[in-house]
Amino acid sequence: MDVLFLSRLQFALTAAFHFLFVPMTLGVVVPVAVMQTFWYKTGDEKWLRLTRFFGRLFLINFAIGVVTGISLEFQFGMNWARYSRYVGDVFGVPLALEAAMAFFLESTFLGLWIFGWERISRKAHLAAIWLVALGSNLSALWILFANAFMQRPVGYQLANGRVELVDFPAFMANAYGWVKFFHTVFSAYVVGAFFVMGVSAYHILKKKDPEIFRKSFKLASYFGAASALLVFVFGDFHAKDISRFQPAKFAAMESVWETQKAAAYPLILVPDEKNETNKLEALKIPYLLSVLATYDPRGEIKGLKSFPAEDRPPVLLTFASFRTMVGLGFLFIGLTLLSVYLSYKDEVEKYPLFLKIMLCAVPLPYLAMQLGWIVAEVGRQPWAVYGLLRTGESFSKNLKLSQVMFSIAGYGIIYAALGVTGFYLIFKYARKGLEHY
Repeated sequence: MDVLFLSRLQFALTAAFHFLFVPMTLGVVVPVAVMQTFWYKTGDEKWLRLTRFFGRLFLINFAIGVVTGISLEFQFGMNWARYSRYVGDVFGVPLALEAAMAFFLESTFLGLWIFGWERISRKAHLAAIWLVALGSNLSALWILFANAFMQRPVGYQLANGRVELVDFPAFMANAYGWVKFFHTVFSAYVVGAFFVMGVSAYHILKKKDPEIFRKSFKLASYFGAASALLVFVFGDFHAKDISRFQPAKFAAMESVWETQKAAAYPLILVPDEKNETNKLEALKIPYLLSVLATYDPRGEIKGLKSFPAEDRPPVLLTFASFRTMVGLGFLFIGLTLLSVYLSYKDEVEKYPLFLKIMLCAVPLPYLAMQLGWIVAEVGRQPWAVYGLLRTGESFSKNLKLSQVMFSIAGYGIIYAALGVTGFYLIFKYARKGLEHY
């Protein structure tokens, strides 16, 4: 172990923990806003009760997400000072905009929504929750564009040994950023949809207000199906961007070692990273890999051997994470479409096994999003900023091993306490149901 490894480990663990709460913030606020809209339009008190119920769960999640996000940013100065110095002129812009334009919007109107019940008009109160949803998505936009610059740097110049932003329109026109934004946000919507469906399924199984929870299940099923299909669409776009701008990452995602044209897609594949080959390739679909990468059935895919060994990402972790994520994505499409069908037929209660599956499936979209970030960040290695700054040149050189170990322990204690508190409260109030609403 050394300072670099421990700093990377610390950031990976804290970012992954923070990202347990971000998708639910993005994904649950929209159904809550839709529920309140239905109440506003119809006057049906069932929708009001659902709004208050899922709104409380959203608030618990939001609070934990804010705390973990703030502490996460400390590491840029503590562990990654050389990175911050090198790219801070660019990276600081979207972070500042996220705070000024998104987080303040989100938190201000969230406070108005929390304390505005029966104090402001229904229309103003409804507008508040939709502005919270807008702020959450804007926050994601700026953070993801900061990350997109790390994946595909644009709109910059090198001056005085550091990167400077000289073309903000080019920064915002980064196609990599827009595709990444929509792919990530729709994935978060899937997380929110499965959470609402899982909680609703639990109460339907327990026969606690099943008539009301059928409404939330149906709403989330439509929301989840649309989102899962859009994840697939933008995931396809994203794969082609990766093939174009980060060919080494794409080769690692698919474990392609030799440069080839008209590449088939093996459904079963076992990478052998040590020997720079694959132990097994079976059930090949002709031309599909080239189509996925280039839209051209005879398109060329660069193999990993085309890149120096020191410029290749870890293959096995990147490949396994990508394949598992894709498999889960297809599972989500199937489950949500079946949920839509059963909800449309009003037959959800007739299939308790399916309801149990939907309850047990709640963690799976979280897992898929974590795997997606592993693909994005591990697949970018060895670069902190692709093609410009290596990860090994990014960490704080004056750090001592004992200091990083101490900070990992500190983060571990704090995050463990936050996690136990947050999940305990979410489970507690999710199980209670509508008895207080």
